[in-house]
Parts: sequence; C-alpha cells; structure tokens
Amino acid sequence: MSIGTLQNLEKVEEIIDRYNGEERALISILQDIQTEYNYLPKEALLKIRDKLGIPLTRIYGVATFYNAFTLKPRGRHLILVCMGTACHVKGADKILERLEQKLGVKTGEVTRDLRFSLESVRCLGCCSLAPVVKVDKDTYGRVRQDELMEILDRYE
Repeated sequence: MSIGTLQNLEKVEEIIDRYNGEERALISILQDIQTEYNYLPKEALLKIRDKLGIPLTRIYGVATFYNAFTLKPRGRHLILVCMGTACHVKGADKILERLEQKLGVKTGEVTRDLRFSLESVRCLGCCSLAPVVKVDKDTYGRVRQDELMEILDRYE
C-alpha cells in the first residue's frame, strides 16, 4: 500500500499535527503512522523530515532501532510462532514449516494478498502452553498442525 496520494499524505500530516509538530514526539508519531499503515512507508518518513526538520538518518535510526517498527509492509494480521526451547521441543519448527506451506511464504514475509505476515520469535513467555502461536493479540497454546487452518480462518 503506497501512501503517495494527497489524501494519504494528509493523514500523515494529521498525525504529526496531533503532537504539535514536536520533535520529542517522534516515537509516538512513528507508532501512530505504523498503526495507520501497518508499516512505516518511506513517504511518511520524508513527510516527518519535512514537517519537523529532523534529519532522515535520525528518523531511520529510531525506526530501525525498535523491533516494534517495520519499514516493510506487513499483513493485516501478524502471526508469531514461538521458537523458544519449550516450543521447539514440542514441535514448533513443524508448525512454522506447515504455516509457510499453507501461506506460501517464508518466515519474515507477507502473503501476496497482504492478509498475513509470518514471523518467528525466541519466546512468547508462555512455555507451559508449548507450542504457541500468536495471531495479533490472540495467543493459541498446545497448537497442533491440523488446527492451523481453523485458526487462520478466524482472521478473514
């Protein structure tokens, strides 16, 4: 999704203006833009540079420092597969492989229809439920490969 249209750039300007154009609000501005677009489009970062007078290198530095930000488009739904020790022992690698097959993407990619992004994480902090898959804010424990499509269908 490109934001090159005037209407979409106006949305970025609204977000910046919400913080009175204050440089110290950079992280909050980036968070709001990412919430709006599901990633940080280059056009938005250029608009921040122009409106706040912050060097683009600094904006990129903040955007790449925090794991919560992404410069690549993400799917509407983020799937996280825990690969921590407990989950790995319980077959998380097979869960991840099956998801890659079903979605037609590799870990770190987004589906062609921008519906899902697939990521692996080191630990989701719920080892007693291993293996664990998280979709957006929903956590699924003791996941079996045969349940994956049922889980994904909930996110139409």
